[in-house]
Amino acid sequence: MFRTSLTAALLIALPPLSAAAHAQSVQTAAPPAAATSGFYLSGAEDNRRAPASTAATGPAVVTAADPLAAAAGRALLDAGGSAADAAAAMVITLGVVEPQSSGLGGGGFLVWYDAATGRTFTLDGREKAPAAAGPTRFLKPDGTPMSFMQAVPGGYSVGVPGAIALIAETHKRWGQRPWAELFAPAIKAAREGFVVSPRLNRFTESRKAMLRADPAAARIFLDPAGEPWPAGHILRQPELAETLELLAAQGPDAFYKGPVGAAVTTAVGNAFSNPAALTAADLAAYRVGDRKPLCRPYRQWRVCTMGPPSSGGIAVLQILLQLERFDLKSLGADNLLSQHLFAESQRLAYADREAYGADADFAPVPVEGLLSPGYIKARSALIHIERAMAEAPAGTPKGLPKRKPQRLADVPSTSHLAAADRAGNVATLTSTIEGPYGSGLVAAGIVLNNQLTDFDFAPVRADGEPAFNAVQPGKRPRSSMAPVIVFDRRGKPLAAFGAAGGATIIAQVAKAVIAHLDWGLSVEDALAAPQIIADRSGLRYEAGTRLEEQAAGLKALGHQNVRAAMLPLKGNGLARVPGGWRGAADPRSEGQAIATGGNEQP
Repeated sequence: MFRTSLTAALLIALPPLSAAAHAQSVQTAAPPAAATSGFYLSGAEDNRRAPASTAATGPAVVTAADPLAAAAGRALLDAGGSAADAAAAMVITLGVVEPQSSGLGGGGFLVWYDAATGRTFTLDGREKAPAAAGPTRFLKPDGTPMSFMQAVPGGYSVGVPGAIALIAETHKRWGQRPWAELFAPAIKAAREGFVVSPRLNRFTESRKAMLRADPAAARIFLDPAGEPWPAGHILRQPELAETLELLAAQGPDAFYKGPVGAAVTTAVGNAFSNPAALTAADLAAYRVGDRKPLCRPYRQWRVCTMGPPSSGGIAVLQILLQLERFDLKSLGADNLLSQHLFAESQRLAYADREAYGADADFAPVPVEGLLSPGYIKARSALIHIERAMAEAPAGTPKGLPKRKPQRLADVPSTSHLAAADRAGNVATLTSTIEGPYGSGLVAAGIVLNNQLTDFDFAPVRADGEPAFNAVQPGKRPRSSMAPVIVFDRRGKPLAAFGAAGGATIIAQVAKAVIAHLDWGLSVEDALAAPQIIADRSGLRYEAGTRLEEQAAGLKALGHQNVRAAMLPLKGNGLARVPGGWRGAADPRSEGQAIATGGNEQP
């Protein structure tokens, strides 16, 4: 579709990775047949553990959810780039090799530590509702809300993508290499192809009916018979390669004011289902949000994360702060009471998220109230070490009337990455197109998000209260994404974490922080530690782990609906160690960490 000649700068060398090597790096235990739950994966496809560590140590390190994306980050660092360059290259490459989870048709959040100034920044690249999207977008003619399965496929669910604008703003502020170089690894992967992993095959299987409905999607991700490409197939995406070449040559205007954007508006307007208006004016008006970092002290450390429209950052901080009065270090990682306390704090934080989470530019999200010392103290007092709460209600932060939590729909997808360079800069970035394969629409080779289904479908809640997270033009939907950086007493970055998996992101990130800081686990062991998720639906614990031995004890403490689950878990992180950084990827994922700069160690 688009063809552009690029300079030799685009042809920076990537570490060699043959098809066989890549296949070996991404395949774990032999998978069973794909499992589905309604319209999206149950999560059972996401937590098989890789047999070996995916950690690496060196003066600089990158970590991403796919080996080719991690290799792209390393290539930029090897070329003299910053952590910002590495992060940008990884985001772009993930859109090629993990098209079901993230990419340029979606958005993301960045937390950045700038070593030169000692300052922390948070950039909001979350998608926005187009001008045509109002409070009734997801209502049927009879005034009742659509089902999730009705709302996702096609045009209604597509928000104005923010990923390219986020990459451009990150590069403008902190990048050191030419813009075009950021795209070289992704262009190579799109043109030469990459090995379809078992995980990608399973996600494609779960979405094949939707992909069949869009000819542009079907010709890329399905074989001529309309079936998912099998694991081991070399997937080439020449149309996406041409789009990436155009963006590399012309910059973000090619997306927001040029032919790529025109392809987006056409795809949404002519969608196979729920066609909608997403206009050139919507695209041209998009801007990245420069948000104030959300930072709070936790014991002797300081944790910084993303504020609204992320509800994830607030919830992670609440979980930590509500547990600060308990001696988690003495209890230890394997103690039943540690898991009990962690579950109780989660229940309170998830209830508040369901009541108050939204875009603070449009709704009175009580950020300071939810994190004020007095409020945290009152919420923490509800946690008892000897028994579980009968109920975990939402609280009433100062300045707002009491609100009840309501059930939210969350889809296990998304991707995370992190990078630390030799200068001491740190980037931690979560990127998403929402559910697997987003809306099912493809424009110029790019999979388009279904981010608008993160809004509440009805403008008024069942209890008659207005929905803070209702659809409005220009509004960003609530998110669970929660990239964090942890700082030591001197204000130097100590660790960074993030995760994928819908609402489980909050619990994953909080667990990793607690495991690393309180329990003293390495970054790889903190990510790999068994996971529990506790909210109003009960307590789920990761099947096949030592938590199974504690299930009876959790029930005895009063926890309800305690059950084993195959949770959608996929995290990445890095931590400062003597001589540099240690990066790691969740062993349940296909991810990888790669160190560079000399003295690399596994």
